[in-house]
Amino acid sequence: MTRQTWTATLSAILFVLLAAVIALVPVPYVTWAPGATHDLLGQVDGKDAISITGIPTRHPSGKLRLTTVAVTSPGGVLSLPEALISYWLPSREVLPRDVVYRPGVSDADLTSQEAELMTDSQTTAVVAALRAARVPVTEMPMIAAVLNSGPANGILKPGDLIESVDNRHVESKENVTEAVRDRNVGEPVTITYFRDGQRKHSTIVTRATEAAPKEPIIGVKLATGYSYAPKVTFAVDQNIGGSSAGLMFSIAIYSMLSDQDLIAGRDIAGTGTVDAEGRVGAIGGIQEKLAAAARDQSKIFLAPRANCVDLGAIPDTISVVAVDNLGDAVSALQGGGVGPTGTVTGCE
Repeated sequence: MTRQTWTATLSAILFVLLAAVIALVPVPYVTWAPGATHDLLGQVDGKDAISITGIPTRHPSGKLRLTTVAVTSPGGVLSLPEALISYWLPSREVLPRDVVYRPGVSDADLTSQEAELMTDSQTTAVVAALRAARVPVTEMPMIAAVLNSGPANGILKPGDLIESVDNRHVESKENVTEAVRDRNVGEPVTITYFRDGQRKHSTIVTRATEAAPKEPIIGVKLATGYSYAPKVTFAVDQNIGGSSAGLMFSIAIYSMLSDQDLIAGRDIAGTGTVDAEGRVGAIGGIQEKLAAAARDQSKIFLAPRANCVDLGAIPDTISVVAVDNLGDAVSALQGGGVGPTGTVTGCE
């Protein structure tokens, strides 16, 4: 074999090895792509995705789709060829890993955070929908967390709704704090609260902290909770996390309580956070979610108006309606505020 042949052979082997290294070595990026859509008016494992008891409901005709983004998992890796392909494919994004996943956060912690955001979004979505449907909702102080070293540990639980402190009616978390501070350190306080619809009474002996030795506490974190008669349960895929499904949850619940068939046989998709007042907030991955809705043949896509600048090209098979709040979405679906396919209404 000649020197030239040896050189060419060695060069080819080195090229193949380098190409393999480039193909296999992970890069610090993740991809976003159109994910699955989930019909909130359908069933999941034989159960209604959303069910409501304690109040008359209807079953709207049509489909109401929660949209998702398929993202590289926290423990997953992305090779350079995969990143390049994703960069050039439509309706996909390649983002630095540190932008999507905060460094130092474990997979378990991230999953827990996403699940908590989902739970919070369901709570606010229910309240917004009930209020829109004129179902009475009462705000109450709520236990958000119980400190492990606090005197309330083992007595109170997150989600407990506080009615009174020492028979003193409380309407806000500030009222609870003030009522506890009216006691002396080491004195007992009686908390009256609701758990799973049952009124309970518990006595807790206050303590002090090193930072404030004269200030009595019971060792809880407080938030605003809500009391209402209907019971709303969710059976959506547990792998879905985050808060961006709030708007679609609210519309689904409202449509089940409305006298009018809000969906009217249509295939509607959308995304957006929603707070207890019905205000809709921006989300990430709007282009991927819109592409997923178009792929699954939805004809209407509801989007936060704050995401108007992120929409990009609109598929010619779907109409986009941008909204600021739940009322905007309901009005658009009721009154025909939906433009022809391939267009956007609600953006300025």
